Amino acid sequence: MSLTPDVTTPGPDLVAPATVAVIGTGAIGQDLISKIDRSRALDCRLVAGRNPDSAGLRHAERFGYPASAAGIDAILAAERPFDIVFDATNAASHRHHWRLLEPLGTLVVDLTPSGVGHMVVPTVTGVGVATGRNVNLISCGGQASVPIVHALATRFPATYIEVVSTVASTIAGRATRLNLDEYVATTEHAVTTYSGVSAVKAILNISPAVPPATFRTAVHARIPGADPAAVRATVDEAAARVRSFAPGYAVTACTVVDDRVTVAVQVLAHSDVLPHYAGNLDIINSAAVMVAEQHAAATGRTVRAEAHR
Repeated sequence: MSLTPDVTTPGPDLVAPATVAVIGTGAIGQDLISKIDRSRALDCRLVAGRNPDSAGLRHAERFGYPASAAGIDAILAAERPFDIVFDATNAASHRHHWRLLEPLGTLVVDLTPSGVGHMVVPTVTGVGVATGRNVNLISCGGQASVPIVHALATRFPATYIEVVSTVASTIAGRATRLNLDEYVATTEHAVTTYSGVSAVKAILNISPAVPPATFRTAVHARIPGADPAAVRATVDEAAARVRSFAPGYAVTACTVVDDRVTVAVQVLAHSDVLPHYAGNLDIINSAAVMVAEQHAAATGRTVRAEAHR
């Protein structure tokens, strides 16, 4: 007789997983679906887009998930509200979506740089009651840089911080290009918020290089009297925490010259869908899933079995 529990019906030792929906069927939405599928705490019940011929809807159907081209209307028409909705559209659309979703009591995980919700970086902020029902994941550059920025500013008296991210043109989709102004503003706000430094700058380079450029983020900080060994130890500790959920995250350089500190990180995508150089999408999707799983655990919606599907 098999000792594997029947996980199709919740019992006394099993809590039903959190029900989730994804809105947005571009590259980020497709990778997000794959990551959700591997989670024991999340159960994808709907993937919604606006183009009935999109590759993202076909991708969802291959996983056996319901798919709709009705966009936000499909989310709202569900028989009961989802526990979590991931918004992988664009900043302007998210503002409209949030007005419609807010009354439902759903946790909305915003993967756009809209700046509407509470900014979250998993290893810096975690997710708790104070987070609220709208979680904003800032930007790919924010997810890559804020753990380093926060660690440095907590340990050392930084006076200026600059964050420069480079993404491949082939993976920078229409939504990314529409969101450039919001990307800069939201990333700068996050850097200031989690460093306490008011003099900050964020830059996003979209590289047309062939072969495509791997996602990289450089943090430049002005820190009077910085000790190189202490800086390196601080950076390595912060990076190790990020790798707990984004294994492709790596520090490729860490230098101190006078009062100028430079930390370079590279993110390789660990994905069934994305090319290896698309670490920008991988890190924000990995953060989104971690946030959702933390929320599921906090609300008692975590499956305590090897699988729920």
